[in-house]
Amino acid sequence: MIGVVADDTTGANDIGIMFSKSGYKVKVLTFEENMEIVKDADVVIIDTDSRLDSPKTAYDKVFKATRMLQKADCSMYYNKTCSVFRGNIGVEFDAMLDELNEEFAIISLSFPQNGRTTVNGVHKVNGKRIEDSEFLHDPVHPTIESNLESILKKQTRRKVTSIYLDIVRKGPEELKAAIEQAKAEYQYVIIDGETQEDLNIIAQAASGYKVIAGSSALGEELPKALPKSEFSDLASTVTIKDTNGVLIVSGSLTPQTKEQTKTLIDSGVSSIIVDSRKILADNNYQGELEKVYKEAELLLKDGKDVLIMAENDPNIVRETKEIGKLKGLGELIISKKISSFLASVSKKLTDSLNLKRIVVAGGDTSGTVCRHLEIKGNYIIKEIDTGVPSGLVIDKEMLIVLKSGSFGKKDFLVKAVSHLKELTVL
Repeated sequence: MIGVVADDTTGANDIGIMFSKSGYKVKVLTFEENMEIVKDADVVIIDTDSRLDSPKTAYDKVFKATRMLQKADCSMYYNKTCSVFRGNIGVEFDAMLDELNEEFAIISLSFPQNGRTTVNGVHKVNGKRIEDSEFLHDPVHPTIESNLESILKKQTRRKVTSIYLDIVRKGPEELKAAIEQAKAEYQYVIIDGETQEDLNIIAQAASGYKVIAGSSALGEELPKALPKSEFSDLASTVTIKDTNGVLIVSGSLTPQTKEQTKTLIDSGVSSIIVDSRKILADNNYQGELEKVYKEAELLLKDGKDVLIMAENDPNIVRETKEIGKLKGLGELIISKKISSFLASVSKKLTDSLNLKRIVVAGGDTSGTVCRHLEIKGNYIIKEIDTGVPSGLVIDKEMLIVLKSGSFGKKDFLVKAVSHLKELTVL
């Protein structure tokens, strides 16, 4: 069994679908202290939701999650991080190695299908160096440089090196020899990748090593170099009954999600825009929550799909930040308050209508919604768009789609709603 620790909810499902579409049965679990892992899948992923935590909290979560996976006798470990290297990367990598008493990990950040490439150690998104991309303006983890080795060296006490594309393209045997050479002196080796074929070569060379880290993309290639699954395909056995509409919740302000919500609204889906300024105003919060809840309840009960989204008008976003600043709130706290509001509405609607089909856009929003709905995890069903799957909630009759803010094509939300309906019997 392969054990994975992922630093956010959408990332956990992202790597889950990579393994799943190569024939492995995958389940994603929400991190809990002293959780017991049932070995009923080829891959078990623990979502620590630690990307926005303090370094110490992130370290502790990953250390404990790795220990749980070790107790389940995993043969390989994978530390899944953001594909643009945001978050508590160094301490999380260190935590996994510390718990496993290991001193070496292979790192691959490339995700060609989602525009992430690494050449000569420089990481790009859709052809732009990451400090020239929209991730420069991330409110919590702005990307101010693109050299992956330099980024990681600032976050770990261990020694870091890189293997460039010219070595990768000599094939798996040459690459493995280079990895072994690096292992003699370094603890982390970051490997270039620009195409899916590059990832296939990396997977062949890396398949015998105990610890791998980085983006999810390598998860699609690893099963080709490992034993086949003995489990049946989950997608052919899922049937959910629900006469309500599909609830779509968006808390992301990324350009990709903005385009996706616009496309969804243009397709005829009803939308309820949450005034983020009222969320920060103590005397308006409850009134806004009740207003959004009642409007959504009527539509969903009538079988209509409903999008509930945080206001993304730049002027409103700016005013919200100004209100937060006056209250002494940083951007991270403001973002979490908005996610919590959306999750509270989702919980209220789910409880009153017994909703069974939910789509969530935004990594932090996805994690917060799952916690409010007491979702302990899900089995991966099927990929809807690159890196974004549908899931069958563990111990609940519920289908869920959790999307990273920056993932998916413009029609993703339309496709996600349609997909959930295809899995549903009215």
